[in-house]
Amino acid sequence: MSILRRISSTAACLFALSVGAACSGSTEVDPSDTAGTTGSESTTATEGGTATETSATDTATDTAGTDTDIDTSETDDTLPPPEPVTLTLIEEVVFYDGYAGTVDEPVPEGIIRHSNALYATKLAGDDLASIQNTLSMRVYIGALCDNYDRIGGVFLSLVPKGSDTYVPAEVTRYEIARFITPFMNMNKKPDIVPYAFDLANVVPLITDPAIQAEYDLWFELSVFGVPYAANKEVAGCEGRNDVFLGALILDSDSATEAQAFDFTTPLATYESLNNYQEGATDELGFTRKTIDFSLDEATTETQLVLITSNHGANQGGEEYSRREHYVGIDDKLVHQYKPGRDTCEPFRMYNTQGNGIYGPSPKTDAQWQSFSNWCPGDVIDTRIIPLGAMSAGEHQFVIEVPDAKFVNGEGNIPLSLYVQGR
Repeated sequence: MSILRRISSTAACLFALSVGAACSGSTEVDPSDTAGTTGSESTTATEGGTATETSATDTATDTAGTDTDIDTSETDDTLPPPEPVTLTLIEEVVFYDGYAGTVDEPVPEGIIRHSNALYATKLAGDDLASIQNTLSMRVYIGALCDNYDRIGGVFLSLVPKGSDTYVPAEVTRYEIARFITPFMNMNKKPDIVPYAFDLANVVPLITDPAIQAEYDLWFELSVFGVPYAANKEVAGCEGRNDVFLGALILDSDSATEAQAFDFTTPLATYESLNNYQEGATDELGFTRKTIDFSLDEATTETQLVLITSNHGANQGGEEYSRREHYVGIDDKLVHQYKPGRDTCEPFRMYNTQGNGIYGPSPKTDAQWQSFSNWCPGDVIDTRIIPLGAMSAGEHQFVIEVPDAKFVNGEGNIPLSLYVQGR
C-alpha cells in the first residue's frame, strides 16, 4: 500500500488518539481529504503561533435550478472559474541512508534520483498548464528505518528545456519549503506525518511564459536520514538502509486573484550561516552574512522570501537556544524574529519514538519556549518580508544572529533567500 493510501490509516489513528483509544485498522480514502500544517509566514502575522490543521474547501457553488429576474446573457460574459486541480507529483519514493553510496533501486516513472536524499520530477504539459491563481503543496513523510528528527525540504529547479536529467548544483534552484521529521517508530501509529505549505507567491515564477520557454520546472523532495540508531532500536530495521517514505502533491484553484511579480531572483539556496567557517560568515567569530544584489529596474513592490532554521544538537547547541535574528536591507533593519513555536504539543502525537525532546509527559508553553527553535513534526516558517518600492541598482541584504555561539564549532543555520518585485 503506497504512502498516499496509508494516509487514511493515519487519519483514523489521529481520531482514535483524540478519544483515548488505540490505533488500529485502516480505511482507504482520497488523499486530498487530508491536510497538514501551514508553512508560510508574513511579517504582518503574529509570530510563534501554534500550527493548525486545515482542510481543502470546495469553493464552487451549484446554482442550477435557481430562478432570477435578471437577464445577464448580454451584460455578463464572464466565464466560470476552472475547477480546482490536484496534481500528485510524487506518489511515493523511498529515501535511503544519506551518507551511503547512492542505491540503484528502481524509481517510479517520471522520477529521477539525484542521491539517496533527493528525488526530482518535472512539472510539464497539461499539469503545468493547469496551475491557476493559487498554489498550495502537501508533503507526506512515512516512517521507515530512521527514528530521529531530520531536516527535509522542497526545491524548485529551472532546468534547460528538454533535459532528461540535470546536476542540481549547476542549475538555478529555489528552496520553497522546509520541514522537520518527527521521531518515528515505523511499528507504531501514526506512521505518516503531513505538512502543508502556501506557495501562492511561487505562481508568478511557474506561470511566467519567458521562464517556460527557456526552462523545464522540476520539483525536488529532499530528506536526509540515517538508519544507524533504528538498526539497533526499532524492530525490523536490523541491516536496513531505507529511512523514510515521501510523497508530494500540489493543489491549485482560482479562489483568489493571482499574485503578480515581474521577477523572482534567488540570492541564496541552502547556504551555511555560522561563525566558524569561511564563506558562512562575513568575519570569523561573528554570525553575520551579507549578500549583494541588484535590481535592473525600480520597483513599486518588493519582497524577500527567507527560510532559516537553527541546528546543532551538541551540549549548548544552537537547536536548544532561541536567538534574535536581524534582517537588514541597505543598512536599515527590515525584520527581526526569534524562531520557535509557543508550544510543540500539537506534534507530540507524531513522535512515536521515545526521545529527549518531548519526554514522557506534556510540557508547559514556558518550557517549550525556553529551548526549542522548531518542533519535530512541524514545518519551518517561510518568512515573507515586504520591502515596498526600491530603486534600480545595487542593494545589500544582511542577516545577523549576534548571540549565536556554535559551541565547539558545531551547528549551522541553513539559509535560503530570494527576492521578488514588480
